[in-house]
Amino acid sequence: MNTLSRSLTTIGGLTAAAVLTLTGPAFAHVSVDPGEVPQGGFATINFKVPNERDSASTSKLEITLPTDHPVASVMPEPVPGWDVKVEKAKLDKPLTMHGEEIDEAPSKITWSGGTIEPGTFQRFPVSIGRLPEDADQLVFKAIQTYDNDEVVRWIEAPKEGADEPDHPAPVLALTPASDDGHGSPDSQGSQSGEDAQNTANASEEKSSMDTTARILAAIGIVTGIGGIGYGVLAGRRRSAA
Repeated sequence: MNTLSRSLTTIGGLTAAAVLTLTGPAFAHVSVDPGEVPQGGFATINFKVPNERDSASTSKLEITLPTDHPVASVMPEPVPGWDVKVEKAKLDKPLTMHGEEIDEAPSKITWSGGTIEPGTFQRFPVSIGRLPEDADQLVFKAIQTYDNDEVVRWIEAPKEGADEPDHPAPVLALTPASDDGHGSPDSQGSQSGEDAQNTANASEEKSSMDTTARILAAIGIVTGIGGIGYGVLAGRRRSAA
């Protein structure tokens, strides 16, 4: 292999490495959309599940609801082709909702019977509430099962200041309710499915823009590397001459 071929091979390898490095974080795992909602009210959220295997399809999703800050109401929206089951568990400390004391709450949601094929993703919408006012986030542990019996556990809670874990759990950030009462305990409405979808689409568009920015940055790096390689080769040719 001559000097030019070796240089081009090296540049090609650096190109692939740069693109993978810059776009790696964009590869999706099980996540929750939108990423944040107001405390104290109701919201419609989507569990977004990508299929990350080339030769297997996702056939089941299990979401474990937090027990440290339980929610009294969980209502999944029907997803065509999927069966859904909501399990409940007794609470150590009863909740009060609409003036009524509740001693059990939803603890797990399971979707099964459907298929998420390679190269695709599926959203699983859920209306959830009343959201706690004494927490800044809710962590939902997710278990994704493939039709080849592979199980991926997205159960690691991210820690502030630390690198993202290999299998992060979906996290819903809770923000203080606005002054207009939206998201407060006295709020009568919940986020509509249309609003949630618009929010999800906006988040999707932002993610796509971030990915594009990473790719453009990678191209810039590769162009710089190519220029350096060309300069080195030109210098060697002049020296040989």
